[in-house]
Amino acid sequence: MLLQFSGDVVARHDVEVIVSDGGSSDRTLEIAQRLAHKVVENRDHTKQTISIGRNAGARHAAGDVLVFLNADTLIKDVDRFFATLKEEIQASQVVALTCSVLVFPHEERTSDVLFHRFYNWFFYMMNRVGMAMGRGECHIIKRPVFEEVKGYATGIAAGEDYDLFRRLEKVGNVKFLKDLVVYESPRRYRKFGYAYVTASWFLNFLSVFFLHRSISDQWKPVR
Repeated sequence: MLLQFSGDVVARHDVEVIVSDGGSSDRTLEIAQRLAHKVVENRDHTKQTISIGRNAGARHAAGDVLVFLNADTLIKDVDRFFATLKEEIQASQVVALTCSVLVFPHEERTSDVLFHRFYNWFFYMMNRVGMAMGRGECHIIKRPVFEEVKGYATGIAAGEDYDLFRRLEKVGNVKFLKDLVVYESPRRYRKFGYAYVTASWFLNFLSVFFLHRSISDQWKPVR
């Protein structure tokens, strides 16, 4: 993801790149120190949820629009992505944006195409009928609104994306930009299979919806 943000991209779109590291043991910090504007480290190595890491990154951001991307997320067309989001986020009634997610093209299989096309359509339709949803690979949120709803819920280990968007829709409109695409690694689907991942998503969704907490106590990283 970091390699997409060259000096030209940063200058053209006035982007500030922040890496919030939860305690990696590979070369993430070394690479991030060279390529990012700011690196937020988990120096005491306490256990972090996705929410804790994202909130920490947001606290160090200087901009008025926050773009949250996973470490393994790639933007299909960086220039179009930022030009579009800057235009769309200006609408006064819009508080957040999200977009389509696909698997890296060079690793894509038929099962990936079917799964992600369905989920992109499903999320698009849910947002159209007023039930805000956005997959965690890409969240674009106005900073004042993010602070108003108090950011991601730190106690929710899985389904934190749905929890946040439920609170955002009470403040304003969430728009799904179906023609904008980010790519993600398929490694989780390869390791666990789509049936397991779908069941995990659904159970955590129900738990967050009814109980305001997740069933999973952590969202395990997959290497």
